[in-house]
Amino acid sequence: LDALGKTPLKREPFAHVVVPGFIRAEAAQAIERDFPRIDDTGSYVPASLNYGPAFGALMDALRGPELAAALGEKFAVNLSSLPVLLTVRGRTGRRDGRIHYDRAGKVMTALLYLNRGWQENTGWLRLLRGEGDLENYAEEVSPEMGTLLVFRCTPNAWHGHKTFVGRRRAIQLNWIDGRVQCAWEQGRHWLSALGKKFRSPHESRAA
Repeated sequence: LDALGKTPLKREPFAHVVVPGFIRAEAAQAIERDFPRIDDTGSYVPASLNYGPAFGALMDALRGPELAAALGEKFAVNLSSLPVLLTVRGRTGRRDGRIHYDRAGKVMTALLYLNRGWQENTGWLRLLRGEGDLENYAEEVSPEMGTLLVFRCTPNAWHGHKTFVGRRRAIQLNWIDGRVQCAWEQGRHWLSALGKKFRSPHESRAA
């Protein structure tokens, strides 16, 4: 949180902040060990996963009032009264990374990446100046272990990444304007995870 407080807010191409090393080095190994096994693409709510205590403690901290207060101060927006949706990704596929902005009542998005020693040229999240061109980006964020990216969910907050097929771990948090909307999003991710459990192994690998 100290590192977050000391990192200046950037305004271009939209309001955002990038904090490398948001996870302390001494905690990273335990979090990696306790990360849930995810063999498919897509986002998963924690209730659909099995994970260890260090990863559980990380999720509790991310959903806690301290982070919401720090981000609220940074972006000058009140997040303390908003429900927060947390989802987990373990892999990306060919359909992931397409240019989009976060809709559905989302006020703020935080992405915490958990990939040690990322060497790939692809899979870096690009913050775009517009919706039509993945090469027209203002900043590119590595999914390296402990990197935190936070941005306001505004109609100009276009982002995406080049296709990467394989393990790419991340936690996503969304502060949402409305509990009904948050519950709907949680249910959607839960049903998606349930459906993947009933796929054949061949279908799961092909996703």
